[in-house]
Amino acid sequence: MAIGMLALLSGMWAGLLRLGWGVPMPRETFALVHGPLMVSGFVGTLIGVERAVALQRRWAFSGPVLTAFGTVALLVGLPHSAAPLLMTAGSLGLVIVFAIIVREQGALFTITMGLGAVAWLIGNGIWLGGGPIYNVVSWWLGFLVLTIGGERLELSRLLQRRRTSQLAFMAIIGTLLAGLAFGGVASDIGARLTGVGLLGLSLWLARNDVARRTVRQSGLPRFTAICLLSGYVWLAVGGTLAIAYGSVIAGAPYDAVLHAIFLGFVFAMIFGHAPIILPAVLGLPVPFRSVFYAPLIVLHTSLALRLAGDLLAIQLARQYGGLLNGLAVLIFLVNTVRAVRDGRRLHTRGSAVPARAQRLDRRHASRRADGWRTAHTATGSCAAAAAERRRARYRSAHWRHRPSSSPQSGKSATICSTTSGARRSGSGV
Repeated sequence: MAIGMLALLSGMWAGLLRLGWGVPMPRETFALVHGPLMVSGFVGTLIGVERAVALQRRWAFSGPVLTAFGTVALLVGLPHSAAPLLMTAGSLGLVIVFAIIVREQGALFTITMGLGAVAWLIGNGIWLGGGPIYNVVSWWLGFLVLTIGGERLELSRLLQRRRTSQLAFMAIIGTLLAGLAFGGVASDIGARLTGVGLLGLSLWLARNDVARRTVRQSGLPRFTAICLLSGYVWLAVGGTLAIAYGSVIAGAPYDAVLHAIFLGFVFAMIFGHAPIILPAVLGLPVPFRSVFYAPLIVLHTSLALRLAGDLLAIQLARQYGGLLNGLAVLIFLVNTVRAVRDGRRLHTRGSAVPARAQRLDRRHASRRADGWRTAHTATGSCAAAAAERRRARYRSAHWRHRPSSSPQSGKSATICSTTSGARRSGSGV
């Protein structure tokens, strides 16, 4: 996790260099590691950790460990092939994890996420082989889009979907994969096909995602739903731009297409899912606060400014938009650290409650063991209710500030199915 955060911060630093800001440059080629750090170093490592936690097998952590070493190789400037080799090995580990998940639960959503892991492996393999970077980035894009699409497909099962909806999803994923495959031999056709797949997926998600219902709730469920739905808008923007511009390998249109998806879509998903995934990974509650909306607002506003600068050839708007993109991520990190700290404090203050509750339970259990339950079934039910009331009074007296994200255990669980042990297929960022 720490290496993933280091990759994020370093990738943002390299991104500022690419935008032309005069920040210190550790070495001449540091700006070139922006993409690998953000995709493989940060998001890839975190997805690998989350999958390993969900699978509950120690060897599954080998993948994120390898990508973490790859991140270090990028930062210290080891020989050119070291980082791509480590990242490729780490992505292979994720493919193996998904192979086990698909074998245990061969559903469309697990297959889709498994295809995302394969796309990451292909992209890293092209990078390792010295292929064109725009082709590498296309497969990295497929990795994140397929992973998120598969996760949302899993949760859309909570709604009553028709067979035609599932067939439409399969057709969209097929179009996206065809575009990625064509990208290596006919880049313009491949880029436009990919754009069609991205646009189609955004429309499918906006129509079928459970976020359409949870956005009417309050607290964490509503925040997560707003993040998801706003992210789908940026996915549609990226797909539309890809269709319009076709093959672009550099310049302002290239920047607009990539960051509409990598920033607008992917980071909106990260902002929305972090309060749900972190408790499963860290084992601590992450209380929801209304201040969580701040980085989301800054992200969308600054990204709109950046894309306006790209499409209207206004360099200053592009630069300041990119700078504010980084600010949005920093605000998100600060909010997350504060929420985790508050969760740890609440967890510590509430640690005495389970012990008290256990003593009450043991006392009630000893009475049942003496035959009390058999003779007085109705009375036993009343005593159980009384014990529960005593536990509730104890909690109210000694744990007054329960996390405001307590609905997370209920309704917000319909937004993201990530639990560290309940279901191995889980969900990711």
